[in-house]
Amino acid sequence: MPKKVLIGIVKSDKSDKTRRVEIPRLVRHPLYGKFLRKQTVCYVHDEENASGEGDVVEIIESIRRSKTKRWDLVRIVEKSTAVDVVALRAAQRQREMEKDQGFDDGSISRVEEETPAKTEAEAPVEEVATEEVATEEVATEEVATEEVATEEVATEEVAAEEVAGSDEEKE
Repeated sequence: MPKKVLIGIVKSDKSDKTRRVEIPRLVRHPLYGKFLRKQTVCYVHDEENASGEGDVVEIIESIRRSKTKRWDLVRIVEKSTAVDVVALRAAQRQREMEKDQGFDDGSISRVEEETPAKTEAEAPVEEVATEEVATEEVATEEVATEEVATEEVATEEVAAEEVAGSDEEKE
């Protein structure tokens, strides 16, 4: 008998090498005939921890690995594009707090300022690390500004629709 191959969405990636994948399906109610949305939950073995929450993945039946885990990850069909807004806001608050405490760009801590580099080999490594942190912060700021811009466009469109609707009511 061939092994089943299914496509589902990763709902949890909190466990190491284990993913909780939900496979949506429609079921017709036996008495009323209404179609209900149900999902099948499969626990999948992901050896490299490659998939993340929200990813669309292809899974295949495998040997029983634990009490509930009976599937293996074949491939990631589509990566999730969801942005963690809470983490972005926390990073922004952290930068504001560092600016209030007297730090210039938020990428240098007081410990690094007080302790000079002991050898010339250590100094370039620290500079590279602070530059990487600064570029990551710039990238998160760009994502946050894009979200704000899309929210502004959406509110302008809603306002334009309301004005158009009130003009039609007057006529």
